[in-house]
Amino acid sequence: MQTHAVRVRDLSKTYGGRTVVDGVSFDIEHGETFALLGPNGAGKSTTVEILEGYRRRTGGEVEVLGVDPGAAGLDWKARLGIVLQSTGQAGLVTVREQLRQFAGFYPDPRDVDEVIAAVGLEQQAKTRISRLSGGQQRRVDVALGIIGRPELLFLDEPTTGFDPHARREFWDLIRVLQTEGTTILLTTHYLDEAAQLADRVAVIAAGRMQAIGPVAGFGGADARVPRVRWTEDGMPREQRTDDPFSFVTALGARLGGAPADLEIMRPSLEDIYLRLVAEAEALTHADLADETADSTGTGR
Repeated sequence: MQTHAVRVRDLSKTYGGRTVVDGVSFDIEHGETFALLGPNGAGKSTTVEILEGYRRRTGGEVEVLGVDPGAAGLDWKARLGIVLQSTGQAGLVTVREQLRQFAGFYPDPRDVDEVIAAVGLEQQAKTRISRLSGGQQRRVDVALGIIGRPELLFLDEPTTGFDPHARREFWDLIRVLQTEGTTILLTTHYLDEAAQLADRVAVIAAGRMQAIGPVAGFGGADARVPRVRWTEDGMPREQRTDDPFSFVTALGARLGGAPADLEIMRPSLEDIYLRLVAEAEALTHADLADETADSTGTGR
């Protein structure tokens, strides 16, 4: 078995003169759920498409299940499961018919009825896909992604458009796959989803890796410093402190009691993500401004 399910070193991709992925490196362990996060246009989708073998890289090294995706054949593709944002399923066939067709593409597929049960569609097995609800159709997407017993499952924005109940049910399904040892690469704009499902998360912004690590403690100790918020003299105040309880005690002593609107908050994954993206965008804008100044001769 390879050391890593996915190994990426100094990955780059350019279109014309524009670099959309710039020196990205990371690993994904076997059996791990890895969330790759980033705003639209950050290079996230391009990175995933390179790993899936859909897009050629410009530079760097990539191994997925021990194989270079740029030179992989059908035997390698049969080891993957891919759940895209939209699969374009044939709506005139039933759930069971669609799964039977896809099962025939793989050398060792799962049992069709077992997969239908796993995604909770037993009652809809004979129903045309076009007649299913959006959440049920998304379950069909996942069923198609796992029918071939993938070693590595790509989930691209899997719960977009789900209501809260459907999202929770989908999370339960993913946890079943995790217990079976499936390696999962998840992309999502729902930060609570990443926090619930992922072992590790990585943030790409402006084509570069901004941070990577376990969900617990992501962003480092400094990013996790709690914030105390309160109102004083009619003005909102905020203070970051490693010891919020001592700070609140001193604040109450100074004000003659704790403010009624006092809040103590530890930054969430979403807070840290937004800060990383904002910092990356600010740096990119500064670099563009410098380039413009140099090209016009107004720089120093």
